[in-house]
Amino acid sequence: MRKKNIFLFEFVSGGGYNNITLPSSLFCEGYSMLKSIIEDFSRLNFETYTLLDERIAFLAPHLNTQNITLIAPNHDFIEKYEQMLLKSDSCFIIAPEFSNILYNLTEIASNHKKEILSVGLEGIKLGASKMRTYEFFKQADVPTPETYLIPIQNNQFDIDFIQEKFEKLNQSVIVKPEDGVGAELIFHITNKSQITQLFKTENSLFDDSRFLILQEFVKGTDMSMSLVGRPAKKRDKPYILSVNTQNILLTNGKVNSQYNGGMTPVLISDSLRKSLNGYLNQLDLSSFRGYFGIDFILTPDNSVKFIEINPRLTTPYLGIRNTFDLNPLKYIIGSREKKIRKATHDLNYVSEYYRLDLKYIGKRSSASVREELTLDLLSKIPELVTPPVLLDQSDSELNSCFIATRAKNIINSQKRKKEIAEILKLYDFIPLN
Repeated sequence: MRKKNIFLFEFVSGGGYNNITLPSSLFCEGYSMLKSIIEDFSRLNFETYTLLDERIAFLAPHLNTQNITLIAPNHDFIEKYEQMLLKSDSCFIIAPEFSNILYNLTEIASNHKKEILSVGLEGIKLGASKMRTYEFFKQADVPTPETYLIPIQNNQFDIDFIQEKFEKLNQSVIVKPEDGVGAELIFHITNKSQITQLFKTENSLFDDSRFLILQEFVKGTDMSMSLVGRPAKKRDKPYILSVNTQNILLTNGKVNSQYNGGMTPVLISDSLRKSLNGYLNQLDLSSFRGYFGIDFILTPDNSVKFIEINPRLTTPYLGIRNTFDLNPLKYIIGSREKKIRKATHDLNYVSEYYRLDLKYIGKRSSASVREELTLDLLSKIPELVTPPVLLDQSDSELNSCFIATRAKNIINSQKRKKEIAEILKLYDFIPLN
């Protein structure tokens, strides 16, 4: 029986930035997810195909596929993307929502009549817009923080509007892109002077070609649900694969916030699980098939506030696959065939997943590090999903890697993280975060 061909695409590592510097904040998570789903689809007897940015061709041997097309700076990335689609029966797309990147790539696959195993167009359209998601939550009576679209006047964001809403809410607020991903350009505003400073024309970090939102700040624990949507029935709520914590460093109005990974699974109370399931029942999530995520905040009084929907594979998958009793992709594929059964973690394990920035203080060249140290590090640190990678050639010391632990409990996981840091130091990599 012929293997089913599937095109697995991740935007950042797969050539989407082939003409500009690869952003380390997105690359490590992106490549790690690509590597993981290639491995997991291969274990399900799929013939896998993918694209890889030529600058990281040295990582190709660590991908469990022989069908890799390299994308050079002079290549038409979309042309190569379509060529790969034509070779495949189905596809799975991982890309950022901003600038309609995920939507447009999924639309191309849809136009080619390919089976799309990632979230489809309707789900992406909703999840990619934080304002549409806010209205979606509000209409379903699901608790969510007050959110406003910031107007643009004379090609500038309306500072008066921001200050007015800041005073009306009478508390700190979050400012972030309406179509942002991760912790990209998220700012926590605690006083009016920060608003003026943040939006000074001469040094504004914001591009007025993208809309911004202002959102009520909610104090609590940043968490997420990893979900698998069911096939078609309007009132069939999605399955909760896992509940995860998120490690988000919210900074003041002068410094960009950071997403630093998280942990899964989180053991939650019966009352919280009942509450989450109740809110999922109130939402019509029938347009979300396959894997997607919902971010929420658990407040000090154990209530929840839903924040946003992520219409794609999310970083917690890298931890989930370390703790499940089966290949988690079985649940994603099974959901489309109505064969999904209750998803269960192996409760004997937890996983912490995180990007680690490193300063290399050794004498080796970057080529020597790639060719000689990487294999050693991967053998000594099996938790390394992405080995140390130098992305910014202007800074020959700064490397980034991605790690996902697998331990009996959080104490052992923390212990292993310290051991990993010590091993990296033996190879002249000094952790910076």
